[in-house]
Amino acid sequence: MHRPAPRRLTRRLVQLYAGLVTFALGEAMVVQAHLGILPWDVLHQGLVHQLGLTIGQWSVIVGAVVLLAWLPLRERPGLGTVSNVFVIGFSLDAFIAWLPEAHALPARVLFLLGGILLNGVATAAYIGARLGPGPRDGLMTGLVRRTGGSVRVVRTSIEVAVVVIGWLLGGNLGLGTVLFAVAIGPVVHVFLPRLTVPGGPATH
Repeated sequence: MHRPAPRRLTRRLVQLYAGLVTFALGEAMVVQAHLGILPWDVLHQGLVHQLGLTIGQWSVIVGAVVLLAWLPLRERPGLGTVSNVFVIGFSLDAFIAWLPEAHALPARVLFLLGGILLNGVATAAYIGARLGPGPRDGLMTGLVRRTGGSVRVVRTSIEVAVVVIGWLLGGNLGLGTVLFAVAIGPVVHVFLPRLTVPGGPATH
């Protein structure tokens, strides 16, 4: 009986791409709330201010550069890793163009909170598909392995550096950035066990 394996692969692929597109939707909601954006988007937006292009295009470019940084770290990308770079970036621009900007404060707060929740569920979905971590996640795990540092210290150091550089370039650092950093871990923690496809540990 080998039929369950193809069904499981189909679920993993569907879950991967649904998760990536949903992540981009949540990311766009946070952007349109204008209350502070995701840590890496602070960098992307700063690059937009300085060099042009769009936040989604910079997401793709930065993701590709980060993926190149995997080479000396000897991380191994998967289908989900490459898909993460392109699907989120291009989908993000499409959702930003489609979603209206929130102006009233209650609507902005709803966009922010809803976007963070979607990001958490979506992150659990694409990690749980076990088809490769995102490029930024792989950078973290590679540095942890090479330096011997803790996940908490390495991840925090990366995020702080990215936010500071992005803010200096003109990115939108605000309450939403802090709230995302605090809330995303607990949300992923809740949903990851429910969305991990059986058959082995999720790839972080």
